[in-house]
Amino acid sequence: MNSNTLLITFLIYTAILFVIAWFTSRKSDNNTYFTGERKSNWFLVAYGMIGASLSGVSFMSVPGNVYNERFYYLPMLIGMIGGYAIIALVLLPLYFKMNLTSIYSYLDKRFGNFSYKTGASFFILSRLLGATVRTFLVVFVIYNFILKQAGVSFEIAAILFVLIAILYTMRGGIKTLIWTDTIQTTFMIVSIIVSLIFICKGMNWSFGDMLSNVHSSSYSDIFNTDFNSNTNWLKRFLSGLVVPIAMSGLDQAMIQKSLSCKNAKESQKNMMTSVAMMIPVNILFLSIGAVLAIFIQSNPDLLSSVTSLSGGIEADKIFPTVAFSLKPIVGIVFFIGLISAAYPSCANAITSLTTSACIDLVGIESKKWDDKKKKKTRLYINILMALLFVLLIIAFNYLKNDAVINMVYTIASYTYGPLLGLFMYGIITKLPTVDKAVPIICILSPLVCYFIQTKIFDFGFALILVIALLTFALLALFSLFSKKK
Repeated sequence: MNSNTLLITFLIYTAILFVIAWFTSRKSDNNTYFTGERKSNWFLVAYGMIGASLSGVSFMSVPGNVYNERFYYLPMLIGMIGGYAIIALVLLPLYFKMNLTSIYSYLDKRFGNFSYKTGASFFILSRLLGATVRTFLVVFVIYNFILKQAGVSFEIAAILFVLIAILYTMRGGIKTLIWTDTIQTTFMIVSIIVSLIFICKGMNWSFGDMLSNVHSSSYSDIFNTDFNSNTNWLKRFLSGLVVPIAMSGLDQAMIQKSLSCKNAKESQKNMMTSVAMMIPVNILFLSIGAVLAIFIQSNPDLLSSVTSLSGGIEADKIFPTVAFSLKPIVGIVFFIGLISAAYPSCANAITSLTTSACIDLVGIESKKWDDKKKKKTRLYINILMALLFVLLIIAFNYLKNDAVINMVYTIASYTYGPLLGLFMYGIITKLPTVDKAVPIICILSPLVCYFIQTKIFDFGFALILVIALLTFALLALFSLFSKKK
């Protein structure tokens, strides 16, 4: 695939985003950046959330991982329906009732300042790590297929990508993101469908042939009954139930867009519509993953190019390797889909991190500053978050040793787990806790579970639930101890 063609595609696509950003950021202010003036259309928010939640990780790792893990991701998708229902029915009404801009200010009102700062800090850590893993994957592809041949270093590639993401959201913030996410979700879905059609043509398959071959292959296996495996169906289902609550319901990036809707009812419609569309889209990702696995098995040269030195298959390389080996149009369509999935992840993360840092850590809403000083502070924090993004992407380039989809959920378990336990305790019970002990509890829980996970028993993706429950139990114990004292 000609790298110049991909570079031109990248530049044209990026230019389209900047045009949208210009139109949506006119007459913008801090209120526009943080809440979109609470005038967002609920369906646009729901549709755009597909691209924002799937990201470059889903675009490459979910299809690629089918080679190693079959359809074992599907039970997790089924569990997600319940998770998103809890967000819509429990969390969103609570956030709207309290008129929150940052959802972590709930912890301040429920427990106190230590809990509030701990929750915000864990979110910032979680979002930084998770979003940079996702962004890293896309920068990795852009670097290897475009910039490497031009002699550009990986570090420069990371800086350029993050710089573009921060520039097109710097003024309009959440209002710009809602519109750009809508465009990018469309490109991503069209890209998957077109890629699937061309790959099937390359194998001389009709649509019926594709269904038959995928169904008869071992790649379509859904339920792994081995309880000791981290892909066990029950572990995946339980993680599917709690991961959306933690990674969407307690995530400022995802909830910030829902809170930009006119009211709680429209926000709830947005959330449930989003998951209703997300499930078939993910099934589409798994289907193309099975087709890719069968295709690459029948092409020894391609298979060897995605085989690591240790003999394992590098799942994240399967989709781009196959796409770029076919007709140029397939490579272009794949590339558009990839950057369509990647931009929202990076831009959403930087915007939400800026929002949380401004409101939760700096306290910009409580400061008696004029709008000019508030805007200046917001821009400084925006730049700082972008710089942290670049540094972490570069670090992941040296540390990557697993399919990124697994890396993301592992990171999420250790960082979102305490956050989930903290919110569960606050919402389910009316008990107090020792506010000053909350930071210690939220650090201790993942450390204990890390020891159990590595030395005693593999919880798989259900690790996040185990950490949340341990956090919940420790909060209750400290409350009981405090009462006795």
